[in-house]
Amino acid sequence: MERSQARTGDLSWRLSSHPITLLFFLGFRISSLLFYLLGSLFTSNFILVFIITILLLAADFYYLKNIAGRRLVGLRWWNEVDPASGDSHWVFESQDRSGSAESGAPSQNATDKRFFWLALYVQPALWVVLAIVSVVRLLNPIWLSLIVIALILTITNTLAFSRCDKFSQASSLASSAMYSGGMAKSLAGGLFSRLFRG
Repeated sequence: MERSQARTGDLSWRLSSHPITLLFFLGFRISSLLFYLLGSLFTSNFILVFIITILLLAADFYYLKNIAGRRLVGLRWWNEVDPASGDSHWVFESQDRSGSAESGAPSQNATDKRFFWLALYVQPALWVVLAIVSVVRLLNPIWLSLIVIALILTITNTLAFSRCDKFSQASSLASSAMYSGGMAKSLAGGLFSRLFRG
């Protein structure tokens, strides 16, 4: 019986460039769901389950937004408020993770990327399923309020990182077109050849 070798991109935390960051990220993502589901087995005190679940969700939100996103996929986001007008806008930041020689940045680990995006999208989906179950079973409305808080926190991070990823892809495409000259050169060449062709 042959033992299969793990390949880059497989879902094995051992292949991660940042295994401790990845394990904490997955731990925070899983812990709030597990405590919500299993907390009533350990105690009949609803307030304790509610508070601990909220604290775990807040820790997950903070860790994902400020540490895991930056280390695992090179993305960060934050919200800035203009003090003069009071308008708020989201700011997105991405590291160059192409691994190209001229950038000097390390390449992005496929395992880290897969774990990050999978966990980012699966957790809100599980909270939606729990919300549906809560409505169908007509549980106490206070449980539904906890699920709504969980959905707000997880969907905010999911939307922000999705936008941040799209922003980074668009800016990397624009910078590669401008600086490498490949796409810009072919567009300019095609335009000038059409103008000066009789």
